[in-house]
Amino acid sequence: MLLRHGKSDWNTTYQGDRNRPLSRRGERASATMGLILRKMGEIPDRVVSSPAVRAEATATIARLSGGWDSPLEIAEDLYGYGPEAALDVAARCGRDAERLMLVGHEPAWSELISELIGGGEVRFPTAAMARINFDVDSWDRIRRDHGELAWLVKPKLFG
Repeated sequence: MLLRHGKSDWNTTYQGDRNRPLSRRGERASATMGLILRKMGEIPDRVVSSPAVRAEATATIARLSGGWDSPLEIAEDLYGYGPEAALDVAARCGRDAERLMLVGHEPAWSELISELIGGGEVRFPTAAMARINFDVDSWDRIRRDHGELAWLVKPKLFG
């Protein structure tokens, strides 16, 4: 599963892009998506987030609001890197997780989804989530063009 960070706050004081926080809207959307995932019965076994403040906050808020007991890890490779880095993180951090969630950024997530499902243009707004299924027994066996987009959920659908 992929979760894009919630809407960030451009009108606050922060040092560098990495430290930009979530806006109130981003916090609300993150909480909503955590609850929605619980209601869908899709709670991840493990969550791995970009170290950016807005991504880690999104993961934390979603976990708390959804009551997930999923461990949260931080992976430097999910900040400022592309789809290939995300696949490396999945292979390295997936371990025994059947449902792995990566929390990160655009344009990497749209590009990654497109590559994994064999093409197409994907619009992935803030706080959106997607699930891609693979017929593999290990995260390091994920290959491009072999994924199936099971769903893509946007927070605007819920208020």
